[in-house]
Amino acid sequence: MRIPYLLLSIVCVLFLVIDIRLYYLLLKRCASKVPARIQLGFAILCYAVMIVALCMPRRDGSDAQLLSVMWMLFALLSVYVSKGVFVIVDGIASLPRLCHKARWRWLTLTGGILSVLIFLLIWWGALINRFRVDVREVEVEIPDLPAAFDGYRMVQFSDLHTGTYGTDTTFVSYLVDRINALDGDVILFTGDIVNRRTEELLPFVDILGRLDAPDGVYSILGNHDYGDYSDWPSEEAKQQNLLDLHRLQRSMGWRLLLNEHEAVYHDGDSIMMVGVENVGDPPFATYGSLADAYPELSDRNVKILLSHNPAHWQMDIERSDTSNIALTLAGHTHAMQIEAFGISPAAFRYRYWGGLYKSADKRRQLYVNIGAGTVGMPMRLGATPEITVITLRKAGK
Repeated sequence: MRIPYLLLSIVCVLFLVIDIRLYYLLLKRCASKVPARIQLGFAILCYAVMIVALCMPRRDGSDAQLLSVMWMLFALLSVYVSKGVFVIVDGIASLPRLCHKARWRWLTLTGGILSVLIFLLIWWGALINRFRVDVREVEVEIPDLPAAFDGYRMVQFSDLHTGTYGTDTTFVSYLVDRINALDGDVILFTGDIVNRRTEELLPFVDILGRLDAPDGVYSILGNHDYGDYSDWPSEEAKQQNLLDLHRLQRSMGWRLLLNEHEAVYHDGDSIMMVGVENVGDPPFATYGSLADAYPELSDRNVKILLSHNPAHWQMDIERSDTSNIALTLAGHTHAMQIEAFGISPAAFRYRYWGGLYKSADKRRQLYVNIGAGTVGMPMRLGATPEITVITLRKAGK
């Protein structure tokens, strides 16, 4: 959980401005000083919680400590977003006073109602919506698809971030049952199975080992899987953490592709499953090599590439004349865990943040799954946990 100091400073100043404004409004508009004193006391409590949260270890602390920090900061966010909305709307309602007219009291009341609704919506996203799995059915046409793979069903899920659930296996067990019920020919996981450390996966190994499909389960690593978000006593300890993650995934019966490829056969035909380690845009580290994963990228074999960060497709595949990769599957963005009517703030960070995309010449396609878990803030507003069923079709039938 990285907290940039500049952003933190800006947030603290905004919190202070909001609290000072609310204290002033309550003093001025309430006959009693009690509401203003309650606001002051509550604000002091919030700042105390913030200080405790920021002083607790995040990179080298236990999972329980990290979860505590996450929920404390989330609670503060829910309070101050709601307060901020009221202050902004009330400020607009007070504009007529610049012309020596009465404040729009109805707008102030609207701001109060809106702030309460936003507070409830944020907690709905944390307590309910982040567990409401959405199954999305997508058909992808590929011109040279072998006949035996016409109608082939691939079930993709991504960004599980098991550490966010602690030892509570309820949601992950439900997710596994939903995936198995879809009767896919193959199951594909596109990275970020943990937040910081391999030990987060331990309570979920048996459950994830229940995933079952005729052609198995293929997986890759995401940026969170390398131990980069934790402090280690030595480089050897960090490498051992990564090797333990490899071992656990294999013990679950998953085929972890580490810059590798493997042929999947059906009735004498085949397609290639290609998996790269993480390749991303800054500040995310690059560990993967597409050339190592599949040296002859220009050959005629139909290739399904698993690459965690969709920026990799944009950088190296979308406009490439030599990379004959029919379909790339990615995750990573989470749609920033906020989406409404197909709009997400993730669009300001990623050109390709969720759904199916095609290159200009239609020869290469990308599907970005918005993930099943959460990281940072434990909520999803819209952007419900996603399982994608991708059915391959031969183009031009």
